[in-house]
Amino acid sequence: MNELTSEARTAGPFCWLGVSQMHDRITIPMSATGELPQLKDHGRDLRIDACRGIALWWIFLDHIPNNIGSWLTLRNYGFSDAAEIFMFVSGVTCALAYGAAWRREGWSGVISRTLRRSWDIYVAFLVVTLACAILVHLTGRLADESNTRVLLDDPGAALARAAVLQYRPVNTDVLPAFVLLHLLFAPLLWLLLRAPKATLGASLALYASVHAFGWTVPAWPDGHWAFNPLAWQLLVVLGAWWMIDGKTVQPWVTSRTTRVLAVLFLLVSLVIALSWQIGPLQALIPTGQAKLLYSVDKSNLDPLRLLHFLAIAVVAAWLVPRNWRGLATPVMRAAASCGQNSLPIYCLGVILTFASQALLETSGGLAMQIALSLAGIAAMIAAATLLNSISTKRWQRS
Repeated sequence: MNELTSEARTAGPFCWLGVSQMHDRITIPMSATGELPQLKDHGRDLRIDACRGIALWWIFLDHIPNNIGSWLTLRNYGFSDAAEIFMFVSGVTCALAYGAAWRREGWSGVISRTLRRSWDIYVAFLVVTLACAILVHLTGRLADESNTRVLLDDPGAALARAAVLQYRPVNTDVLPAFVLLHLLFAPLLWLLLRAPKATLGASLALYASVHAFGWTVPAWPDGHWAFNPLAWQLLVVLGAWWMIDGKTVQPWVTSRTTRVLAVLFLLVSLVIALSWQIGPLQALIPTGQAKLLYSVDKSNLDPLRLLHFLAIAVVAAWLVPRNWRGLATPVMRAAASCGQNSLPIYCLGVILTFASQALLETSGGLAMQIALSLAGIAAMIAAATLLNSISTKRWQRS
């Protein structure tokens, strides 16, 4: 989840926000076997880090139930939310980081790095699982809401299931999904380099099969994955595919017709999403369509969520250039700092969510919601700043 190497952070384009600017920085491969894009040095592109950092803030705000802070996120204004952004950008950064490792060290380097990163995420998942159980035990609250009651009642069985990624407390599901996706990224990269369109087609076929046949990965105790890896893999593959074969779709993405359709879709989804929260707006939606639209499935990445994210990507690519001045503001730099340390910051966000939810059960007023939202984001920024400072000192010594 923090895949960017220093090389990738320096040269890598931010594909989610910068697809329209990629043509002047990347040479798309033309050989049959394929090569990763040769990235030119145009300085550090903060859009990758800033986007992932903002997604981490939004995920934290969204995970706190009945939190006024969630109105600052995407969740209430369309079908998708920060999770789609996070997954897609992870595919981009994986292609950049592991692609750089492939050029320097060959496939043995890619495999060793993906295995090591998978292990890091796996260990982080187990640590967060134990931390959640300890918090629930100390506070005496949220055992059912956090899905930790089974861990407290039968720790042996629950920990054994967690060790094989079948048991997950609430808000930790994305970590096992990333463990699996990193484990498989080396063969995915190999396929993308040789047959990018066919690989993307296979990913789309797997995604379609999930919706057609209900395919999923085993889970315990209720068989439910909040992030079914068989469906969410599509966003990671899309991000990696764009870095390798994005020239194919670039003219379509930057066309006026696509932009108009994307804006119209976002406006319609805005009205529908607000109708979930504002009763009078429900009258604008026919009864037949309302039942379908109000049950947008996140676990299996509902097609409406996927389309909504793609529309956001098109509009963002249009409106946010690589040299956007806003990236130099303190808020964007703080977000970039969090994005550069995505794995520890995500884990910290999960712990802060549990603590905030426990506090809100004792005092759930508006002032407390605002205070906890601001304090949580401030803690994430402080932790990221400290981690960057430690990394800088280690680099200077070496």
